Amino acid sequence: MSLLIKGGRVVDPSQGLDAKMDILVENGKISKIGKDLPDGGAKASRKAPALQVIDARNLLVLPGLVDMHTHLREPGYEYKETIETGSQAALAGGFTSIACMPNTDPINDNRSVTEFIIRQAAKCGLVNVYPVAAISKGSEGKGLTEFGDLVEAGAVAFSDDGKPVMTGGLMRRALEYAGSFGTPILSHCEDATLSAGGLMNEGLTSTELGLPGIPSISEEVMVARDILIAAYTEAALHICHVSTAGSVDLIRDAKRRGVRVTAETAPHYFCLSEEALTEFDTRLKMNPPLRSTADVAAIKKGLGDGTLDAIATDHAPQSPIEKEVEFEYAANGIIGLETSLGLSLRLVDEGVLTIPQLVERMSLNPAKILRLNKGTLKPGADADIAIIDPGKVWTVDVRKFRSKSRNSPFGGWPLKGKVTHTIVGGIIKYTEQL
Repeated sequence: MSLLIKGGRVVDPSQGLDAKMDILVENGKISKIGKDLPDGGAKASRKAPALQVIDARNLLVLPGLVDMHTHLREPGYEYKETIETGSQAALAGGFTSIACMPNTDPINDNRSVTEFIIRQAAKCGLVNVYPVAAISKGSEGKGLTEFGDLVEAGAVAFSDDGKPVMTGGLMRRALEYAGSFGTPILSHCEDATLSAGGLMNEGLTSTELGLPGIPSISEEVMVARDILIAAYTEAALHICHVSTAGSVDLIRDAKRRGVRVTAETAPHYFCLSEEALTEFDTRLKMNPPLRSTADVAAIKKGLGDGTLDAIATDHAPQSPIEKEVEFEYAANGIIGLETSLGLSLRLVDEGVLTIPQLVERMSLNPAKILRLNKGTLKPGADADIAIIDPGKVWTVDVRKFRSKSRNSPFGGWPLKGKVTHTIVGGIIKYTEQL
């Protein structure tokens, strides 16, 4: 079937487009973009399929969103999430491509696990799923995985996400080795000797609550170390889930010096601060932790000036078994695929980002960092498209999430901006039930 998306506000930073236009989709690809495309444009050939028209007036038409930091939990933790349920959640959030982290069971540190993830994703046939393989065997930080074999199997990047690479020598070898394959290292920046035993951000609030703190320097010293190693090796480094003002400053300075560094943050780091923890809500326990209001302001500034290249969800499903316990024993993590867009659109209302800039940070830039041929509506590109009603006000209801888990602190929040259609490879995979 061919699609004609009529009269929407097409925003595509890869082409500098921001105008009311039509998009014709044929054979799973973007065929034409223009004004007032005829309804019969897809019927030129006798073999052409029937044409379906989507009225996109007053709607945003964007390249499908790309999440470069998702935890799908399969294999091993299917009671929290599966590739299918995570993909369903992604579709509801406007994501057409997601990169899944390796902290599964077994860990994605070998070809068989990478290939399993790809097979399962193909079986589901929902979104594009790109495995991120582990940097070290078992993510133990001792010896490198077989990067070449993993890239050949389909890995698009390497990370020990959830565990820092504590040894500088191993990080150097990882950056050099990954650079030879043209794949980035996604670094979880944490000095575990500084964060050990911490439960929340170290500061006045942690003191008032009597909880051991995680200092901002536990993140910043590793950001500084990895930037220095990246500069020395001239390799591509990506820093995950940036949460502190100091990290933003370090990354900004590195970019000025020409270091090949990119960085992401997540919506919870610009929507929430440590003050939200006063009721010991375990849904707010994460790593890195929620930081101070000054850090929140710095994250927003970093997004606005381009220091932070991407907004990722860090979608981390946890079951009640891990979350409905005392704060000290609760697992880290927050789900975000179904709320990320609505929360990020708040930055537009606040004047932090324009719509085109938001699309850059949620689609084009993540695709570029992972070297994916995504995040664009150029003719000939895969027809991965998100259609958004920017004025739709809705209330977050975690009971309706497509994710298998419910560990979100945003239940009951009113948000503006809702996905109406998510199209993957020219096929409508999600339609909002109004």
